[in-house]
Amino acid sequence: MAKRKGGGGANWMDTYGDMVTLLLCFFVLLYSMSTISEDKWKALVQSFNPNAQPAATVVEGNDGPSADDPAENPSDQLEIESMMEELMAALQQYSKQDGLDSAISVTMDGGRIYVELMDKAMFYADKADMKPGAEEILQGVCSILDKSKGAIEVIQIRGHTAQGYDDRPNDVPFDRRLASERATEVTIFLQEHSSIHPARLESVGMGQWHPIANNKGEEGKAPNRRVELVISAKEIGSELNQELAKLTTETGGTAQQPQASPAPTQSPT
Repeated sequence: MAKRKGGGGANWMDTYGDMVTLLLCFFVLLYSMSTISEDKWKALVQSFNPNAQPAATVVEGNDGPSADDPAENPSDQLEIESMMEELMAALQQYSKQDGLDSAISVTMDGGRIYVELMDKAMFYADKADMKPGAEEILQGVCSILDKSKGAIEVIQIRGHTAQGYDDRPNDVPFDRRLASERATEVTIFLQEHSSIHPARLESVGMGQWHPIANNKGEEGKAPNRRVELVISAKEIGSELNQELAKLTTETGGTAQQPQASPAPTQSPT
């Protein structure tokens, strides 16, 4: 009986084993890259190329923080509450600066922050024109709000007046217009000087009907003349949060605002 020549029939197993080993190493490498931290990635790259230099990450959009920055887009309700407490502390500290203690009052109630801007520091009597120092005060408020905007759901700007007469209410049109126009002036300033999305700003004219003092004499009227910022925290999963998320489409930095419609070329018939 003829015998088979040679004994290398199993040599293919060596090549197959090497291939499987390489594939295993390849998938292990892919898995490690999928969960690797930035520091580990840099170490891996530099192990292959010791002369490699890390490049700075470029974030598009007004030089703002990236979309996954927890300070910009917190995803945990406890984190939001912590940011609101920091915002409260920063506003209180700001209100205690020299010259501002009689112009700003900051309190918290029911999870909302109330910032009261006193009439005598903000507006001329019976007008919606802001005094020169009012813009400087508001600029400081805007800077503080920007740092915590990721936790803010809505800022409602409420205009309040005092009852000017002891025996009768204010003239209704004048009272409502003055309250609304003052709230609007503050809202416009916030929109133009902060990075809070306009969809999160609301202006309301409350008139004389929500007093915090008794309206007796100037001491009882002065506290009622105010513009009030009511800052509400985000509630993850709420209908309002989902609705505003669609409207704002915030992806880091200042969100894009809708463009105004072009003016008509001719008068309507």
